Amino acid sequence: MPLDHGYGVAIGTFVSFTREDPTSFGTWYHGKLHIDTPAGEYESALDVDTPSGVGVSYRVVDDLTVQDIPVLAALANGFTSLASTDASGALDYVRSPILRDGWVVRQLRWRLGVLRARRHDQPWGPTPLDLAVDRLHRWLHRLWWWRWRSFPWVSSDGDNALDVLEALLPTASRIYIFGEPFTTGLGVHNVHQNQGDPPGPHQAENGIWQDGAVLVERADGSVAIWQVKFNTQSLHTGVDGLPL
Repeated sequence: MPLDHGYGVAIGTFVSFTREDPTSFGTWYHGKLHIDTPAGEYESALDVDTPSGVGVSYRVVDDLTVQDIPVLAALANGFTSLASTDASGALDYVRSPILRDGWVVRQLRWRLGVLRARRHDQPWGPTPLDLAVDRLHRWLHRLWWWRWRSFPWVSSDGDNALDVLEALLPTASRIYIFGEPFTTGLGVHNVHQNQGDPPGPHQAENGIWQDGAVLVERADGSVAIWQVKFNTQSLHTGVDGLPL
C-alpha cells in the first residue's frame, strides 16, 4: 500500500542543516534539513537512528548529471506530488536505473573475458564467434559509465550518515527532498526507503516507486543522491513493495 499521505518531492535552495541532540532526542534521531521554496521554508526530518536499535545504512550515488534526471530537473521549485511509477520522477531503491549498481555489465564483461580467452586458444582463423565478441566489446565500451558502477551500503551510527549528507549541502544549487508530505505545515518526512519492511507496524505503508532520498544538484550540472534505509528493510521486494 502507498504512504498514508502521498509521496512527492520538495525542491528548493539550502537554508540550514541541524541535528537533534543525540542524548535527548527521544525515540528517533533525526537530522533536520531546511530548504527555501516559493511557498515558504520546508523542513525535512531525516531518520538516522531508531528506538529499537536496529540501525540504518546509507549510500551516496555520485556519478550522475542533470541529463540523467530530465523529469525532475524540469520541475519548478516547491512541492510536487509524484505518482508511484517509473515515469513520474519517483525514486525506487530497487528499480530506479540511476540508483542501481552495474552488476549486469560486470557479468557481461566477465563472460566477454571468457569468450576472448577461448578465441585466442583456437589455432584457426576468425570465426562467427570473433565477430560476436568484437561487437559485444564495442557495445560495452560505449557503456563505460556503468562498467564498474558500484555504490555500497555503509552501516551507520547515525552521525556518520549525516556527516556525509552535510558535506554535500554547501555545493548544492538545488536540493530535492523525496518523501511523504507533512499533514501540518510545510515539510517532508519518511525520507528513507519505504519498501521491504518485515511484518510489523511499518509494512502497511510499503510500496514501490515511493522511496525517500535527498538529491543535490550542483551548478556544474553534477548530481549526487543520498539514500538511507533501516537495516531491517530488504532490497529484494515484489511488485507490492513487500520483501521476497
